[in-house]
Amino acid sequence: MTNEAITIHELESHLWEAANILRGSPVDRTDWKSYILPLLFFKRICDVWDEEY
Repeated sequence: MTNEAITIHELESHLWEAANILRGSPVDRTDWKSYILPLLFFKRICDVWDEEY
């Protein structure tokens, strides 16, 4: 895994693209938490693991 920094513009572009994908998906907005929260939790665990080990 590389540690290349991305620009704010690139981050914004990726986030808007992800939002557009979610808007067009058959998943109801109230069900997004079932997908997003586990991803955020997993990301946090990975970040803590990288800091500790």
